[in-house]
Amino acid sequence: MDRIDAMRAFITVVAEGSFTHAAERLDMSPQLVSKYVSQLEQHLGVRLLNRTTRRIHLTEAGIRYQQRAQQVLSDIDDMEHQLGDLQTQARGLLRISAPVSFATRHLAPLLKDFQCAHPGVSIDLQLNDRKVDIVEEGFDIALRIGHLKSSSLIAKRIVPIRLVMCASPEYLEQHGTPRRPDDLSTHRYLRYSYMEQEDGDSAYRWLPGRGQHSSVDLVSNNGDVLVEAAIAGAGIALQPTFISGAAIKAGKLQIVLPEHEPEPMSLYAVYAHRQLLASKVRCFVDYLDGYFGDPPYWDQFG
Repeated sequence: MDRIDAMRAFITVVAEGSFTHAAERLDMSPQLVSKYVSQLEQHLGVRLLNRTTRRIHLTEAGIRYQQRAQQVLSDIDDMEHQLGDLQTQARGLLRISAPVSFATRHLAPLLKDFQCAHPGVSIDLQLNDRKVDIVEEGFDIALRIGHLKSSSLIAKRIVPIRLVMCASPEYLEQHGTPRRPDDLSTHRYLRYSYMEQEDGDSAYRWLPGRGQHSSVDLVSNNGDVLVEAAIAGAGIALQPTFISGAAIKAGKLQIVLPEHEPEPMSLYAVYAHRQLLASKVRCFVDYLDGYFGDPPYWDQFG
């Protein structure tokens, strides 16, 4: 016996005054309605209705049960409506994981604009450059940068991420400008440690730090540090333009070896499920699409 169906059958019989009318309202046979009520009475061990050929009458137990059952069914209906709203209206807590430098430089305006458009959504943003397990760690969505490998997760490409070799004009004036990748072996190289995660990608095999004779003078897991070090004249860095673009536009950094620029990576929105996707996630992914421009605004430095 489905207790909710039996409870609903009993409440409808009481409201309609007969099994026949209740059956019509519930779109089932009078026999099935009667069976549900009988099973409910057997389960409870009390008689809820006194039946005659003309009318039904609530027993004392039936009166008490009818009041509580009506409240239970109303609570269930309210809960289902609220859950339905989560699918049709963007609301609730949206937990996002995002890379540190990208989020610090470029996410705040987007989040503000998104919440203005969807005021029912609150946001918990966690910054981390490692690849979080969005299911195990309870994230609704993760923003990831790279060349994503196939997985069971859904990944939507948001924007290309351009990588450039760059150094300060002062550094290049003092140490010379590289003309080919082999020239980098005599330069100070500022290496992003997570670049090793791209191991096996031919676009990175010529980079300093991978050959026996390459010189690496600074290693960090934070691109902002490396860009600031490059601006200060510490060496040559390979960094995404969403970090280095402003300094390039301002003349604080110059692009070197542009003809050897690696294949762009991408920013992806990664989430767990495509079917029955909560509206807060679907709306956020849709809002990301096209927000940064094509090309993205940080690449518009000439």
